[in-house]
Amino acid sequence: MVLNIGPQHPATHGVLRLRLVVDGERIVSADPVIGYMHRGAEKLFEVRDYRQIIVLANRHDWLSAFANELGVVIGAERMLGMEVPERAVWARTLLAELNRVLNHLMFLGSYPLELGAITPIFYAFREREEIQAVMEEVSGGRMHYMFNRVGGLKEDLPAGWLGRVAAAVAAVRRRLPDLEGMLVGNEILRARTRGVGVLSRELAAAYGVSGPIARASGLDLDLRRDEPYLAYGELFGPGGPGRVVTRTEGDALARLECLLEQVHVSLDLAEACVDRLAALPAGPVNVRLPKVLRVPEGHSYTWTENPLGINAYYLVSRGDKVPWRLKLRTASFANVQVLSRLLPGCLIADMVSVLGSMFFVVGDVDK
Repeated sequence: MVLNIGPQHPATHGVLRLRLVVDGERIVSADPVIGYMHRGAEKLFEVRDYRQIIVLANRHDWLSAFANELGVVIGAERMLGMEVPERAVWARTLLAELNRVLNHLMFLGSYPLELGAITPIFYAFREREEIQAVMEEVSGGRMHYMFNRVGGLKEDLPAGWLGRVAAAVAAVRRRLPDLEGMLVGNEILRARTRGVGVLSRELAAAYGVSGPIARASGLDLDLRRDEPYLAYGELFGPGGPGRVVTRTEGDALARLECLLEQVHVSLDLAEACVDRLAALPAGPVNVRLPKVLRVPEGHSYTWTENPLGINAYYLVSRGDKVPWRLKLRTASFANVQVLSRLLPGCLIADMVSVLGSMFFVVGDVDK
């Protein structure tokens, strides 16, 4: 029997369709059908200047807007040979880690919801609101921050803001065990996820899977440590608070545990950034740009460790004020692609459990 899951199924983030062939209760083959949310962002990049494309680039993964902006601005800065002020580097790192916590908390709340547990999402959103408040204060936006600029940040951090960030991080850290107890300590959730949807390390590498999903399968790869950008070289260096969270089981439970532990690491990194910013002298947070910004002719490939995995921009410039080509490599695309190999052999009842544990955003798949 051919079974259509979607394209309007409550168990998916956005609009994805799965075409399953089932034999009784067992899935024989699975074909993810994508493209329902395609906006043509890559073509839109080609008719907007380097200030305007940031607003498009931060929307494909709507849970990781700040991290999405970074790829564009870092790529342009490298081609311009631009040195970003130290305060902007540390502030960007802090905001990127706060955004990572927001992303992970969303999935830590919504994944149990897909399995039938309604309570965790209320706890996850309580913590999200703590972080959301300081992100909104600094940028003016709740989801699409538009706070990055080529050469630094839009404006300086508000007076007293670092203290409010420290208080928010401390509050989230203090209350996180409430959420952890509902997830890791829950027998029903463990029964639904342990040994389900096992992704091998080799398969993850072959399909370009990255982020917490790949690390849950033992693929020890994190660009913050392996190819540092922003202030990550220091944070993941000797004596720094940064560490890469991995598991070897590769099942849905391992993916959830990776996500949970990564929240703790990001809170540690955010604390370190707050301390460093508090110690830095006052200074600029951006570079003065010409009225018409033209990137020199050439090409560059910039990749960053987004909350969901590796996000990359291939920028080709012909010396104009708009990119000639800006190719976007999103984490969710590869993470969904592997479903065709992961779902066959699973029960239909386990399909939602596997699907939810792949942690993707459909806009990030379709672009």
